[in-house]
Amino acid sequence: MAETSYDLIAKNGDDITFSTEFANGKGPVNIKGSEEAKELEEFNKISNFWGNKNSRLGLEYEQATQKLSNKDSLLEVYRPVFQKNVRDYEKEIIGFISKNKESFTAFYASTSLDPRENEQQLVAYADAIKGKFSDNPFVQKFLKQMAIIKPVSVGQKAPDFTIPGLDEKPINLADYKGKYVMIDFWASWCPPCRKENPNIVKQYAIYHPKGFNILGISLDDKVPAWKNAIEKDKLTWNHASDLSSFNGPVERLYQIESIPSNFIIDPQGVIVAKNITGVLLEDFLKKTFNKPQ
Repeated sequence: MAETSYDLIAKNGDDITFSTEFANGKGPVNIKGSEEAKELEEFNKISNFWGNKNSRLGLEYEQATQKLSNKDSLLEVYRPVFQKNVRDYEKEIIGFISKNKESFTAFYASTSLDPRENEQQLVAYADAIKGKFSDNPFVQKFLKQMAIIKPVSVGQKAPDFTIPGLDEKPINLADYKGKYVMIDFWASWCPPCRKENPNIVKQYAIYHPKGFNILGISLDDKVPAWKNAIEKDKLTWNHASDLSSFNGPVERLYQIESIPSNFIIDPQGVIVAKNITGVLLEDFLKKTFNKPQ
């Protein structure tokens, strides 16, 4: 018989009765004695539905690639569908969490979310459960992580800083007060950053005349590679760096763990978007700068 695993949420002292049917693989599960069983069953239904949907999509993609030589064009068709499935799954899970805040299953469900893509929702959830589950080390670790991230999450005032510019003169975030500015954390050695740069150049050309500014902060540790990348990629906005990779004071202040990372700050100094690239960046700028006056 193939090994089969099941999720179960219980606390010390629970008297659990567990039964299932193995005849047709992983059959329906009946759990008694756990207060979380009903919520866990609901979460598993959501998870299984979207998991199966993307598994079928993946199989369909693999079958289609066997018939075509140009896999890149096929990927462009399937990737948006997969990404929409992920967004729809995350939206449903966020709704589940909101509905079941008092249940530990909500925390369990939150661990299935991409923390980078759902940071604002996870910070709000952490605020909602402060003081709860005090005896659970995983929840307490999560609360500490969200408390660290919160000051640089969407909706917060962007922390001020001063950093050496490319010409070694200091640049202050306060210099951009009253303007839209995107702080773009990147590096010459970062392939995803370099791949995104043409899109940023394109958006800057369109929206800089309308008031969109960029401050590039490099995680390079050597000036020649940094300058060469700026020139090669035609990055015509302001640039700065502590030349300290992820250990620079600004990187630590903004909790930079991976790049590319960016923060869009409005004229009032509030972070209004974070870590948006590609089409998402284009859509955000279009909505922001094409509003009726």
